[in-house]
Amino acid sequence: MTIRHAIVLASFTLALAAAAPAWSQGVLATLDPDKDGTVDLTEAKAAATKLFEKLDGDHDGTLDKKELRGRVSGKDFTSADPDKDGTIDQKEYLAIVEQRFNAADPDKDGTLDAKELGSKAGKALMKLLQ
Repeated sequence: MTIRHAIVLASFTLALAAAAPAWSQGVLATLDPDKDGTVDLTEAKAAATKLFEKLDGDHDGTLDKKELRGRVSGKDFTSADPDKDGTIDQKEYLAIVEQRFNAADPDKDGTLDAKELGSKAGKALMKLLQ
C-alpha cells in the first residue's frame, strides 16, 4: 500500500468515526418518544413491533428468512425458531431484540444512549428496529 493510499484510508476511517455519533443521535431521536436522550427496552420493543408488522408482507403473523432481509443471521434465526417451522413469530422476534438490547447495554443501566447505539452491538440491535 502506498503512503497516499494509507492517508486516504486513514482520512476515510476518521470521517466515518466522526459521523457515528451524529448518526446515533439522529436514530436516537426517532426511537425516543419521551425525549430523555436514551432508548429503554420498552421503546426498543415498540419500534421492533412496528418493523415486524411492516416486514410481515403476507400478514401471517410470522417472518421467514426472506421477509427478514438479512436482519438476523442464520444461527440467530435457528435459535429463535424453537419449533423449527422456518418462521419466527413476534414473540420470538422480540426475544432477539431483548438479547441484542442487553448486549448493547454494557453498563446494565437498562437504557441505551447514542454511544451505545453506535457500538457494534447497538448497530446489530438497530437492524431489528428500523
